[in-house]
Amino acid sequence: MTGANRGIGLAYCQQLHSRGDEVIAVCRQSSDELDALGVRVESGIELTSSESIAALVNGLSGQQLHGVILNAGILQSMGLNDLDADGIRQQFEVNALAPLLLARALIPLMPQGSKLVLMTSRMGSIDDNTSGGSYGYRMSKVALNIAGKSLAVDLQAQGIAVAILHPGLVKTRMIRFNPNGISPTESVKGLLARIDELTLETSGSFWHANGAVLPW
Repeated sequence: MTGANRGIGLAYCQQLHSRGDEVIAVCRQSSDELDALGVRVESGIELTSSESIAALVNGLSGQQLHGVILNAGILQSMGLNDLDADGIRQQFEVNALAPLLLARALIPLMPQGSKLVLMTSRMGSIDDNTSGGSYGYRMSKVALNIAGKSLAVDLQAQGIAVAILHPGLVKTRMIRFNPNGISPTESVKGLLARIDELTLETSGSFWHANGAVLPW
């Protein structure tokens, strides 16, 4: 689980741990809430660094990963009049390229029947875009979505299923705790239901946490 120290990632760790799953929580910096869980924490991991990814994978040597949830991401809001090229590049780096590179590095540790989960956003849906703006974030999530679809195709023969999941509008720091959002706990309940029902036949689909299939 990446991005495990707060928000959706922390809620994933809490619920997975409470149901008896062994959790490996990956983050740049841990939190008191994560440390209190008593799960294995791999902190100091910068996912945009190839050296950091290599160190993480080396530390996991010999470990079988039956589920990998790539949750870490960033959001920088910008419209047409305040485009920030460096910000767009950084969002591509963190939201799209880093999950792909980490997935490739972890696949050798994933046995047949395991599941790979990419946390995306419906803001990466082209058909669903009716409000415009958010250029870097939208573009990075479209890129992540297509990477997830390709991973689903490429990993089919290895028996690894891929889920591309939108958590819903969730009250987290990323969206300034939007009061219209649901809690991370509620979101993750739906997300885990989607992951639990994932099969090779449904691999590569783009789902809302509530079970709705989202348009590309």
